[in-house]
Amino acid sequence: MAKTRKLTGRFQSSWLEPAVVNEAEFMKIIYHCFGGSHSSVTAAAIHLGFLPTNRIPSFHELMALPHFDKTPGDVYGVIRFMGRTGEGDEVYVLGKKNLGNRMDRILIGLAELLGVKDRVVVVNTMRYVNLFMMVGGFLSRRLGLVSLGRPILVWGTRLAFPHLVRAVEEVKNEIRRGEEE
Repeated sequence: MAKTRKLTGRFQSSWLEPAVVNEAEFMKIIYHCFGGSHSSVTAAAIHLGFLPTNRIPSFHELMALPHFDKTPGDVYGVIRFMGRTGEGDEVYVLGKKNLGNRMDRILIGLAELLGVKDRVVVVNTMRYVNLFMMVGGFLSRRLGLVSLGRPILVWGTRLAFPHLVRAVEEVKNEIRRGEEE
């Protein structure tokens, strides 16, 4: 008998029923934020083990991440692959602009239409974005004032980092709990 992975609670893919997935099928985890360039990229990098979780990453470690503060404005709404976990799950990032929590409903609804709602985890990272990240990101990405905005952005990201680590651990624990059920 094949083992299943079942998600319940905050990160389940449907608000109507727990999600169940065959062990042979891999999860798709989508972290999303306003621009898809900072908090979602940082969370995805934590999930994939690209960043340490036992300390705050350096400026250079953050800047070395794929897509970190490098996302052009024409990729809003594009789901971008970040990597695959050791378990085979795929991790993605997405910039959603002003869609807010509606993005969760859109992605989950689309997954339901495609018959894969039990394999999709959607995580909004906007709750972990602080004022420094907003101002720094705006200066760097929107106004093109990279030399001014980037240090502010990275400082804010480093302040938010412990919260992002906890959020990713919650996602991983929820997936593990689903595997055990």
